[in-house]
Amino acid sequence: MTVTPLGLPSVSRVSTPAPADGPLIDTFGRIATDLRVSLTDRCNLRCTYCMPAEGLDWMPQTQVLTSQELIRLLRIAVTRLGITTVRFTGGEPLLMKQLEEVVSATAALTPRPEMAMTTNGLGLHRRAAGLAKAGLNRVNVSLDSVDAAHFAAITRRDRLDDVLAGLAAAKAAGLGPIKVNAVLDAVTGRDDVVPLLRFCLEHGYQLRIIEQMPLDAGHQWKRGEVLTAAEILTILRGHFTLAPDPRPRGSAPAELWQVDGGPATVGVIASVSQAFCAACDRSRLTADGQVRNCLFATSETDLRALLRGGADDDAIEAAWRAAMWSKAAGHGINDPGFVQPDRPMSAIGG
Repeated sequence: MTVTPLGLPSVSRVSTPAPADGPLIDTFGRIATDLRVSLTDRCNLRCTYCMPAEGLDWMPQTQVLTSQELIRLLRIAVTRLGITTVRFTGGEPLLMKQLEEVVSATAALTPRPEMAMTTNGLGLHRRAAGLAKAGLNRVNVSLDSVDAAHFAAITRRDRLDDVLAGLAAAKAAGLGPIKVNAVLDAVTGRDDVVPLLRFCLEHGYQLRIIEQMPLDAGHQWKRGEVLTAAEILTILRGHFTLAPDPRPRGSAPAELWQVDGGPATVGVIASVSQAFCAACDRSRLTADGQVRNCLFATSETDLRALLRGGADDDAIEAAWRAAMWSKAAGHGINDPGFVQPDRPMSAIGG
């Protein structure tokens, strides 16, 4: 099947059933090889762009997949659906007590997938070595500011030192390349971005700046307050020489720029202003066992019900394939009829 150039989510699709085998493909020819797995919707920060100060009503534990249910779905994804990369997310994945068990079981699969984790870094200093031993390959750590006051205002927690300790422990454990994910605050982001990049260059981390997306629990996102990729690059060019990274981008969400001649790079993930849906290779599994074929999907496929209803692997595989087959051409953020998902980012997974 040929890949269709994508723009708006109104691109027409074929109406044939999902293939019963082969790669995990959609009707536009995109193949999903990257699985984002949310382990919990809970988080120990309260970032202003994600959730209210008082937090959210967390999922009851009875609704969350058990470690054994999760491991079964990971086995199906890797051995039957062609998933080659697994990223553990949250909420905050370090809040899952059985995380090392899940990582170890995933590392034992054949073929062995590459494993990464996106974390806020709290508690990472205690678990980085154990996670590396279990088989985790690398981490992305969320850090929106290296200014302690700005960090506390954004996250509503005074925990910057703990995040920095987590980064250092991850580096010592060999969980690299270590990427730092930054969502720039509308008020302080212009002041934060240059110190963030200097910090990452000093410590050998790779900064990835992410445009703020409409995934907040309160649905307060405003397009006019988003620091766009173009604005971010303009600010950085006032302090650094940036040149396009010559390596092919492929399906990577970040557009890379070499800093001061390289080899260090900074990436910008322009999900809002420069959507990259045409190259998307991701499937998503929520903590309560729902498959989402897009971060902004408005429907889900319930694998937990199949698991707990006694479905065999063939039935689960077929449901997963059908879910991905129906993936829209694009997320539609810039479409006039765009509807923000009911679930916030903490309940979807990054």
